Amino acid sequence: MDLKMIYLTFFGSAFGCFAQNDTLQNPYFKSYNDKITASVYYLDTSNSFQIASDIQDPKIYLNLIPNRREQIGFNLNYKIIDVTVGFAPKFLSGNKGDSHSKHFNFNTRFYYKKWMQSFTFINQKGFYVNDNNVTAQLPNMRTLKIGGSTSYIFNDKFSFKTLVSQNEWQTKSSGSFIPTFSFYYTNLDLNTPDSSPGDMYVFTLAPSYFYNFVISDRVLIGAGIALGAGINDIDGDTSALYQADFNLKLTYNNDRFFGFASLNTVSFAQDDKVDPRLNDNIATLKLSVGYRFDPPKKVKEVYDKVNDKIGL
Repeated sequence: MDLKMIYLTFFGSAFGCFAQNDTLQNPYFKSYNDKITASVYYLDTSNSFQIASDIQDPKIYLNLIPNRREQIGFNLNYKIIDVTVGFAPKFLSGNKGDSHSKHFNFNTRFYYKKWMQSFTFINQKGFYVNDNNVTAQLPNMRTLKIGGSTSYIFNDKFSFKTLVSQNEWQTKSSGSFIPTFSFYYTNLDLNTPDSSPGDMYVFTLAPSYFYNFVISDRVLIGAGIALGAGINDIDGDTSALYQADFNLKLTYNNDRFFGFASLNTVSFAQDDKVDPRLNDNIATLKLSVGYRFDPPKKVKEVYDKVNDKIGL
């Protein structure tokens, strides 16, 4: 079992505190920021690629899929402190290849009033290529992706945090129009004698709409969709690009226990006039259960002292 992901996220929640004060008195939200939240999770996430060509007959569609995708882990959250430990064990069915295959994934979000900024970092080594019934290993292939998105949430009654974390809960159904600007840089290297690394830049603008449907005091379905367009640059060759995002979350929640299943996809497709095309997809499936509890008195005292000194 290989340790694949350990990270501390202070800033994502720290920026969120600026907006948190407004939600404490909002009848559409319920905040759990004063609780310690502990959870275990299963995560299937990957950044896969597709090489498509319509010139030849039959048409070619080569799928480049990372060997390591599945993780199990533990998360502990309290105010601005967010600690996650994740493993990508080989015995999970989605993890293929040898022990040299690697996957590191880091995501966080910052909030300021109605603005939301996300950040993504993905580093992968070890892929396999799939073409219909033919599968071949690319053990030395590497990809690195850095990027994020800037969004503006129009509706004060809509809680986006309900969709992406368990520190807030939507108590009354509400939705919002959320325009989003995205930027991603990707370096792709097949690491073969007859290939060289490629650099890809993506700039898109995607109008989106999200809605949290409160079924009962304890059950909620959240969903969102975005369709947009932009520009794609691969080693200096520029073309049109289309974006399609989908988000879905089913959650059970009370003041102590919670559980959820979520699915998120971000897909970028080059214009059909480009041949061959390199399409890009980020997909994440997450299952999690957790428990909230009051912080021990000593922990709260230490946190308050540190908080007073650094002014968060």
